[in-house]
Amino acid sequence: MRVVIAEDLALLRDGLVRLLSAHGFTVVEAVDNGPMLLRALLAHRPDVAVVDVRLPPGFADEGLRAALEARGRVPGLPVLILSQYVEQLYARELLSDRSGGVGYLLKDRVGDVDRFVEAVRQVAAGGTAMDPEVVTQLLTRRGRDEPLATLTPREREVLELMAEGLSNLAIAARFQVTDKAIGKHTNNIFAKLGLPPSDDHNRRVMAVLAYLQATPAPPGGRGGP
Repeated sequence: MRVVIAEDLALLRDGLVRLLSAHGFTVVEAVDNGPMLLRALLAHRPDVAVVDVRLPPGFADEGLRAALEARGRVPGLPVLILSQYVEQLYARELLSDRSGGVGYLLKDRVGDVDRFVEAVRQVAAGGTAMDPEVVTQLLTRRGRDEPLATLTPREREVLELMAEGLSNLAIAARFQVTDKAIGKHTNNIFAKLGLPPSDDHNRRVMAVLAYLQATPAPPGGRGGP
């Protein structure tokens, strides 16, 4: 599985290269700035890109913009974003592009090697891997008059775990209930968020995306800490 890495901190970049290489990935290129990332993604068309949001030269959103531009030219290019913070508008922009695998993890999660490697594989396979903290903040920074307000507390918890990529069976084990009970919750979530039946394997995550897109982004463009 071929990977392009974009990270401006040399120690972290080298660490990611070694970690992924040790787990059977082939790192075809590791870069430290936005322009080089775009060139690498278009040249290699990797199975997955692991990208820091903030890269030189501006340390704003160069990494994300390069990834989005590359996805525009190579539809479905899987991208796993790494960030120091939960940057809501950045996440929304990436998630609103529904083609191909996407993920958003906080950098301190990389220390959990097994979980990080699984997230890379999941995104490469066309799935979605969301950090629990990212999911929580994205779901709580909304108004009460939006679709999420119609969910019960348990449905909300199930939705958050769905967004993290957990199966019904895994969620059932987490709550110590039956798989059938979780299936009922997920069907209720789909219905309340207006998601029709579909064979799309990402339909579960579409529940989160539908909610995130229910309200326009605040005026003034991108923001974040």
